[in-house]
Amino acid sequence: MRQTERMMQASTRRQFLAEGIAAAAAVPMLSAASGAELQDWKPRYMLASCMYGTLPLQEILPELKATAAEAVDIWPKVHGNQREQLAEMGEAAFAELLSQHGTRLGCLTQYPLGPFGLQQEMQLAARLGCSMLVTGARGPKGLRGDEEKAAVREFVRQLQPHLAAAEKAGVTIAIENHANSLIESADSIRWLAEFSPGDVLQIAFAPYHLPQETELLCSLLRDCGHRIAVFYAWQHGMGCHQKLPKEQELLQLPGRGDLDFGPIWNTLRQQNYPGWIEIFMHPVPRGIPILPTAAEVTAEINRARAYLEALPVSG
Repeated sequence: MRQTERMMQASTRRQFLAEGIAAAAAVPMLSAASGAELQDWKPRYMLASCMYGTLPLQEILPELKATAAEAVDIWPKVHGNQREQLAEMGEAAFAELLSQHGTRLGCLTQYPLGPFGLQQEMQLAARLGCSMLVTGARGPKGLRGDEEKAAVREFVRQLQPHLAAAEKAGVTIAIENHANSLIESADSIRWLAEFSPGDVLQIAFAPYHLPQETELLCSLLRDCGHRIAVFYAWQHGMGCHQKLPKEQELLQLPGRGDLDFGPIWNTLRQQNYPGWIEIFMHPVPRGIPILPTAAEVTAEINRARAYLEALPVSG
């Protein structure tokens, strides 16, 4: 029985890899065929290091060009450990590694530090030429209506000295809409955009944590697009907190789950969205690659990218 299960798992992995490689090969043709219709909008991809679990940076960075990513988003434990790898090798060695692979640091994601603990990360980002930090909000949870609006306003007020420090360092702070946090609901995202004092406070937009309603997501993108620094191409699928068969876990990715990314992608196109796009999901348990090898992860990201870039243009 165990031998049979291993054979089935191996076959499934080979199938995913084959699908991804075929999709990746189609990407240039898709882009060339639809280039005139894209209204000159060019998606700017960034690659989250945690998609590769805790694989070494020396294995991850060569994959960036293969996924059309212009920059890397470095994650710490527990989702990855590339921030810890950076600290261990030192800034100079990390910068040299980026240079060797013709890429750059686009983002430092730091949920453990929170929005009020990023001062040292701001300085690191400035030294490495990185312009964005992503984290979560701090404040009361589960509020709605006027109480939620007041809490978001207070959160932005408390952020003022940290935003001033970020502006001095030349970086932006992007707050992800995350479940069970202050910035969770559609209204809270709109209020964060409204109360933001300038470009230094931005939004990391995660459809996964919102109702899987295309029109709601498009409406938010239209209302808050000027404040969105990174868009996670990420849907809920069957969730990311319970261990599932891999084919069910991958339903979080574009083109696998039920969410229709067509109107969403067109909304980004219509806005000529200039921010980053990360093809994203979380594996179970955290800290493992979304698929067993770097090549399989890259192929799956490219499959999702091919799906997005093949979506028909409308509007």
